[in-house]
Amino acid sequence: MSGTFVGMPAFPKAAHEAVNNATLRGNLRHATQTIRTKRAKAVAEVSDWAELREAGRRIKDHTLRHLDRYLVQLEESVTAAGGVVHWAADAEEANRVVTELVRATGESEVVKVKSMATQEIGLNEALEAAGIRAYETDLAELIVQLGEDRPSHILVPAIHRNRGEIRDIFVREMGAWGRAAPEGLTDTPAELAEAARLHLREKFLRAKVGVSGANFMVAETGTLVVVESEGNGRMCLTLPETLISVVGIEKTVPTWRDLEVFLQTLPRSSTAERMNPYTSMWTGTTDGDGPRTFHLVLLDNGRTDTLADEVGRQALRCIRCSACLNVCPVYERAGGHAYGSVYPGPIGAVLSPQLTGVTDNPSLPYASTLCGACLDACPVAIDIPSMLVHLRAKVVDAHRGAGHRPTAEQAVMTTAAWTMAKPRRWARTLRAARLGRLLGRRRGTISRLPPPLAAWTASRDLPLPPSESFRDRWSRRQASAGGPDGSGGHDPQDGPDGPDGPDELDGPDGRTPR
Repeated sequence: MSGTFVGMPAFPKAAHEAVNNATLRGNLRHATQTIRTKRAKAVAEVSDWAELREAGRRIKDHTLRHLDRYLVQLEESVTAAGGVVHWAADAEEANRVVTELVRATGESEVVKVKSMATQEIGLNEALEAAGIRAYETDLAELIVQLGEDRPSHILVPAIHRNRGEIRDIFVREMGAWGRAAPEGLTDTPAELAEAARLHLREKFLRAKVGVSGANFMVAETGTLVVVESEGNGRMCLTLPETLISVVGIEKTVPTWRDLEVFLQTLPRSSTAERMNPYTSMWTGTTDGDGPRTFHLVLLDNGRTDTLADEVGRQALRCIRCSACLNVCPVYERAGGHAYGSVYPGPIGAVLSPQLTGVTDNPSLPYASTLCGACLDACPVAIDIPSMLVHLRAKVVDAHRGAGHRPTAEQAVMTTAAWTMAKPRRWARTLRAARLGRLLGRRRGTISRLPPPLAAWTASRDLPLPPSESFRDRWSRRQASAGGPDGSGGHDPQDGPDGPDGPDELDGPDGRTPR
């Protein structure tokens, strides 16, 4: 397995614990609502946003269809510019390549740009096992590292922390990692940022090796692009003598011109800015400017398997803007840690199961209400709701096989399908369901169903069944009116061919129209 899944409990259990944390929910609600509001204003300023969104989708889909050709072109361009390209089939190979490259420099520490690809493969842990210390330089990643925590958001990894918690982490942990926090540090943003700046400055000035990811790779020129808001990334990319970039193969775009689309949609969708403060681009190496040695590690780690799925490959369009997280009602309440993956939220629910296999992440495709807000927000139009349904079917198929015994839920669904296949069966079932009113005669709702349906009411109440079904009401109405021919009409449960024949409420194919 690729190692993307970090071994958390299944989503239902983790989410149940998270929603009971009032502080966490408050932090998430405040942060996501703030980002949502700002993003909406930033997007509304662009009159051709729909056209930009469609252009981004087309560029990504075209690239994925011809990814083999563009990756070869990318390797040729990077090599011609003085870089060295390495191919990594999985997390283990990528970690081994990076570890060997750092060891070859004789250094025992590296500074890092915020990178989800390196989190995905567990690079920091692999380097630590080899005696190499990795220092995160992004402010939020620094908070996560000092707090021995895990990222919970694509854009804002420490979104689950408030200012008071961050101040306590800095005071308690900074000294063990380098320069200690200033005396009398408060939780004001300016003081926290200054404490981080002083702490990181010494690391930037002495580091000989930098490690990064990339937002985009241009096949035409071999150029890598990193967009960021703080400038720490630029320090990592320019000061060290050796730069090692670990990038997923799906980050490729064909031409320099293609960047024009994404450099408009990414900042507005992520930080709600018209343009991100720092855009760093580098092409190989240049004498007297920047790192002397550049290595690019192209990471597969389940991406080609994802590419083979005609529905699931949409996930590889993702430009990591996090817009889907900020509008998701499930993420806002459960937070990123509940997903048990480096990639949280709606995109994580469809990407992580594909990178590692649905058997490793069987609960993630169900971590959604299928409300569609993620699709509306996505700047490259990834149809996450359809993918969730697609992956749910894969989860079911994965649990079926020789000697498989259906679960209680599967047995109930099979019975329901059989019942609804014939109008007369369905009508009789509706009449029998009236007995369910006895289960909620005191409360007005059904709060506990008997096994095997007990799980359905574990987190919700069901309304009582109606005292009379529509079909029965319609029959009574027709009978009281004398029927179309004055005879009282036939039983609407029976079609012209007798019991269980085509129903008059059915369409031409025998199915009841919606």
